Amino acid sequence: MTESPTGLSPELDRLCIDAIRVLAMDAVQKANSGHPGTPMALAPLGYLLWTRHLRHNPADPAWADRDRFVLSVGHASMLIYSLLHLTGYDLSKDEIVNFRQWGSLTPGHPEFKHTPGVETTTGPLGQGIANSVGMALAERWLADRFNRPGHNVVDHYTYAMCSDGDLMEGISHEVAATAGHQKLGKLIWMFDDNRITIEGGTDLSTATDQGDRFLGYQWHVQHVDDGTDLVALDQALEAARAATDLPSLIVIKTRIGEGSPNKAGHHSTHGAPLGDDEISATKTNLDYPSHEPFHVDPDGLAAWRTTTDRGREIQAGWSASFEAYRSEHPELAVEFERMMAGELPAGWDAEIPGYETVDKADATRSWSGKVLQTVASGVPNLIGGSADLGPSNKTDINDGGDLSADNPGGRVIHFGVREHGMAGIMNGLALHGGIRPFGGTFLIFSDYMRPSIRLAALMGLPVTYVFTHDSIGLGEDGPTHQPIEQLMTLRAMPGLLDLRPADAAETAVAWRIAMERTDGPTWLSLTRQGVVPLDRTEFASATEAGKGAYVLAEASGSAPEVVLIASGSEIGIALEAKDDLEAAGTPARVVSMPSWFLFAQQDESYRDHVLPPEALARVAVEAGSTFGWARWLGDAGTAVGIDHFGASAPAETLYERFGVTTESVVAAARDSLQKVGVKTF
Repeated sequence: MTESPTGLSPELDRLCIDAIRVLAMDAVQKANSGHPGTPMALAPLGYLLWTRHLRHNPADPAWADRDRFVLSVGHASMLIYSLLHLTGYDLSKDEIVNFRQWGSLTPGHPEFKHTPGVETTTGPLGQGIANSVGMALAERWLADRFNRPGHNVVDHYTYAMCSDGDLMEGISHEVAATAGHQKLGKLIWMFDDNRITIEGGTDLSTATDQGDRFLGYQWHVQHVDDGTDLVALDQALEAARAATDLPSLIVIKTRIGEGSPNKAGHHSTHGAPLGDDEISATKTNLDYPSHEPFHVDPDGLAAWRTTTDRGREIQAGWSASFEAYRSEHPELAVEFERMMAGELPAGWDAEIPGYETVDKADATRSWSGKVLQTVASGVPNLIGGSADLGPSNKTDINDGGDLSADNPGGRVIHFGVREHGMAGIMNGLALHGGIRPFGGTFLIFSDYMRPSIRLAALMGLPVTYVFTHDSIGLGEDGPTHQPIEQLMTLRAMPGLLDLRPADAAETAVAWRIAMERTDGPTWLSLTRQGVVPLDRTEFASATEAGKGAYVLAEASGSAPEVVLIASGSEIGIALEAKDDLEAAGTPARVVSMPSWFLFAQQDESYRDHVLPPEALARVAVEAGSTFGWARWLGDAGTAVGIDHFGASAPAETLYERFGVTTESVVAAARDSLQKVGVKTF
């Protein structure tokens, strides 16, 4: 008989594995919801990986050089909760019992920052594996920057468990192709090939040979024909770890609901409790020592908990090595700790220009590109790129070098035409720690990125999106490329900070805000066309943009009778309308509102200062959907915008034809004034 790779008896191995199955079955049954089948099938793999291969310390889930584990198949959350509990993380049995209940640490799908040991929020399929590519990229970049002969302070693997559903999602293609091209040899995906979907067998919807598919991506591919065979699983993991020149896919045939005598292999075990009778029959079939709910055999638990001692020893060895590294390379050690803590270097922003005076019109995307160079010079771990639009997005870092297999320390990532993959990888870069990621595309293509953007907001990740060509101002490319509703739909997302700067000075402030934010993502909305140059010696300082909205130009002579609100490229229109209104005797204030998110965070007194409650006549002008502007305009206000798709024509023509003009703003101001009973000229 072949000896177990764990060094334990077959009986004890079985007790340890079945503990996962029991916890998963019982937790789902008590909650009356959840997914027991996949945790039961992957129990042997989870046990072997977490006790023998994974470098981690349950006593310190945030240890910098730990291996990263991603459960991309997030609905199988009871697998990771069982693993966390059994190996000794701060996740008690009570939390397992309260699976999916209010206030528990065991929500329906794993959540980053909520449960100790969970590396990323998963559930939307494909997202976890996308994050894992970013994590592996981060590991390699940091290793290149910090490792020195005799000192590998960054040296770990990234593991991800994925499902048929993960690999069906389109994002899987984008990130797998990227990983293969980058030759991420320390990335290992374990594919649960159970051939089951919610509706039935996978043959209902696909005939893809995933192994062949990944060979085409230039991955190292292995097959394990029996997901309960610990020896075969162990050998595959060892071989994957040894294949350091290519990412690895291990195709593992499993049986969903393994151990259940009547439901194993059937899609009914995917997303529903087994039922009390079948759970009892399963425990009998497993020859489990107790039918008591949530029972873990003491001998099995003791075997599991040796992982804690192993983890402490591994981390202690690394810590001793790091102190030796600190003695030889003190500056690098300090920089490593700073980067991993998510802190910006002292004086990082010293070179950011203020742009108080600008003598020519230019696009805010161009100003952003100039500011980016100064930010990159002060923040060496700022890395990113574009979805094949670098020259248009102005997202290249001068002299940063292309990040590639041959140049792992490069700072410019060429994501290719893979917007969704880019966003998912950015999340992984941020989740790993040590990296400040950014990525660019046209604003219209943010639609491809929304699932990953949403998860960045949900997880509070400090990533920066550079969205250019942000209105009909992009012109001749026409309605397919002209964003209309995107400004508003992104503003509607909780936790996502919007910044639509009006000029060079606001663009510089926007980058400052984005870099200083540590608790969530930020997006910059930037123009293709030139914007009016603002002399900040005549107008309010752009530093006020940090409050979301501010008085850019005060009404002449008296309190404003009408307030004109604008963002980005439409500030010039608002200023011209102010001049026309005041020439006719109507005092008008212009408010620049680059960020709804930040303005909403200000106290009531400041908001009332910018938008006086007595100034009921208000007009907003923005070259996009008018939906939502009522929040700032009130009942008497009017929004000038575009509530239909665009057209192909030069930008100037489109603004005129669609009525986003000075004349339209003036007319809207008259209407608003009449609504509040103010006589107009």
